[in-house]
Amino acid sequence: MKRLTSSILLFSLTFFTSFSNPPKKEPIEKRIEDLLAKMTLEEKVGQLNFVVGDLFNTGPTVRTAPSDKFNEGIRQGKITGIFNIHGAAYIGKLQKLAVKESRLGIPLLIGADIIHGFKTIFPIPLGEAASWDLAAIENGARVAALESTAGGINLTFAPMVDISRDSRWGRTAEGAGEDPYLGSLIAAARVKGFQGKDLADPRTMAACVKHFVAYGAAEAGRDYNTTDMSEHLLREVYLPPFKAALEAGSATLMSAFNELNGVPATGNMFTMQQILRKEWGFKGAVISDWQNITEMVNHGYSKDHAQAAAQALKAGTDVDMMGEAYLNFVPQLVKSGQLEQSILDESVRRVLWLKFKLGLFDKPYQYSDTRREKNEIRSRENLAAAFDMARKSMVLLKNQGNLLPLTANVKRIAVIGPLGNNKADMNGTWSFFGEEQHAVSFLEGIRKYAKGAEVTYAQGCDLYSNSTALFTEAVAAAQKADVVIMALGESAVMNGEGASRADIGLPGNQLDLVKEIHKTGKPMVALVSSGRALELTWLDQNVPAILATWSLGSEAGNAVASVLYGEYNPAGKLPLSFPRAVGQLPLYYNYKSTGRMYEGNHSEPGSERVYKSRYRDVPNTPLYPFGYGLSYTTFSYGAPRLSKNSISGNESLTVTVEVTNTGKLTGEEVVQLYLRDLVGSTTRPVQQLKKFQKLSFAPGEKKTVTFTLTTDDLSFWRQDMTFGPEPGQFKVMVGGNSRDVQELPFTLTSI
Repeated sequence: MKRLTSSILLFSLTFFTSFSNPPKKEPIEKRIEDLLAKMTLEEKVGQLNFVVGDLFNTGPTVRTAPSDKFNEGIRQGKITGIFNIHGAAYIGKLQKLAVKESRLGIPLLIGADIIHGFKTIFPIPLGEAASWDLAAIENGARVAALESTAGGINLTFAPMVDISRDSRWGRTAEGAGEDPYLGSLIAAARVKGFQGKDLADPRTMAACVKHFVAYGAAEAGRDYNTTDMSEHLLREVYLPPFKAALEAGSATLMSAFNELNGVPATGNMFTMQQILRKEWGFKGAVISDWQNITEMVNHGYSKDHAQAAAQALKAGTDVDMMGEAYLNFVPQLVKSGQLEQSILDESVRRVLWLKFKLGLFDKPYQYSDTRREKNEIRSRENLAAAFDMARKSMVLLKNQGNLLPLTANVKRIAVIGPLGNNKADMNGTWSFFGEEQHAVSFLEGIRKYAKGAEVTYAQGCDLYSNSTALFTEAVAAAQKADVVIMALGESAVMNGEGASRADIGLPGNQLDLVKEIHKTGKPMVALVSSGRALELTWLDQNVPAILATWSLGSEAGNAVASVLYGEYNPAGKLPLSFPRAVGQLPLYYNYKSTGRMYEGNHSEPGSERVYKSRYRDVPNTPLYPFGYGLSYTTFSYGAPRLSKNSISGNESLTVTVEVTNTGKLTGEEVVQLYLRDLVGSTTRPVQQLKKFQKLSFAPGEKKTVTFTLTTDDLSFWRQDMTFGPEPGQFKVMVGGNSRDVQELPFTLTSI
């Protein structure tokens, strides 16, 4: 009995000790090296091979085998992960195959294009950017991560941070617009939202910032097209959002489809090695975009897929998405000595590091929780967040005669247009995980809010044809209404990847429909859904109220109705310039002066021949400038004040301005500060956004808004390609948009 008691005691002590002091894990670096030493050449290459599932295709696939063939590829270690699939139970089965039935038990990455929501769809990223609300944008990514991880996904191919100055480019919808400062802040916010504080947390996912780099500057705004620019432009405009996303901790990065200055981005040693790896010190994995390694043959940069594989891997593209170039050619390239083993090993280390950081080696099934999948997708809280974001994303472009908000005096409303009773297009581009039946249409939302009012609907026209067959019904509906709400714009597939447009007016014969309704003389409100800046000149001249609604997602109809009825006062500001004509593109506020700047009346084009930089038929200026957006209330700006007229060295400059809500409603205003460096060793833009604050004001409330500028804010890429400030004259500009500003001069005396 004594011996038995002692044995029980010894077992208890051993159990207690091991439970309270579990064995320490080896450092990740050692675990990676131990695993690397065990891997065959083929298994290493398998860790660089990312394949698409069968649920959705987002590119031209080369894989022809049915989905059950995934099983053998996983067992053989030929697949690092699968993307664009979901389902906690299904992904759990795939992980079990990888962990239990492959030789080394390396878990899978499960990736997806979670661009603006999983099942609960938020506004498209361009719409979110119009909110200028960084906390709300971060929360949108947080909700997307919560839902996606509940559905089994651990890696998102987002955020897209490409700067776009040309709205013909379809992927404008996926980014934050034309400004590198605003774009950088939004890029960081989205990364933080996706990744949280710990990637091993099963409610976070790895971000993949894309597309590196200058993809948004494709010539003629045509997707996948050539990009050619100076290094100064690259560093000042197109690189900053990527740097901000990586500084925020983005775990991975995606290379771009375009070539840059003659070299495809996927094999570009200058951007991928010099800037990304050496200057920025990025240690994470770089993932190719869909087949863009093998597409280097199409560019004329690689003679065949084998050379493309070698060029991409040497440049630092670690993972081959759907090209199978690495799988087919890297083993032989290494064996023949054409590719160094060390280069391959370094790419494998980066991929394994990501899997360790996601906690997959220790808890491979943590993204396979079916209870989470049931309870945390499309929850009440998530839909409320989407509703809040949708209201904040809308921009009031015009409100003549204070037609909005609608009041109880409006008893008959006609909703007219191809997007009025349309659920399918509310979610917008890149929302293929969201079911269209859940989206709230404009008509549904308006009927919900229009208590006591009769709401009728007429489609009026189709998005894809020029038929006028439905015009008569629409005109009849308008004639019976007190107010007509026109639901106009683009369908979900008219923007996004592969959806560049040479004509960025309203598609089809929507404008003709508007003109017919205009003849009735009834007050009109235009709801304009789009994934880009559209040309809206006729609407601006003839329609009293215009609301840019982008594509608002799951709660589109409720959010629009909330704004129309004044439950929420619109406060969005444009993240990109709206042109008067497509011929103005590319168009952006932070342009440079020329030797012959036109200083004439920009409101009317002149007929005389003037040898200045201008158009003969339209003003140079945009229809609606960057940073522009109205409110149901009004704001006045006092004269800005500077703490001093000159600064030097490490001194800072304080800028203050008094802003007053001069209207009768509570409202939010985005107070914006711009700078101009008048003379530099390289020419400087006429304006650059440097600071902003979004503040709420009660009716009649006055607030003193303070900004602090340092020499960091005055710095730029100088002629000798060093980054820093130069002494000289500056202007500070403060206002509610990039056009309507007040200026003050100051001097930087020395550095």
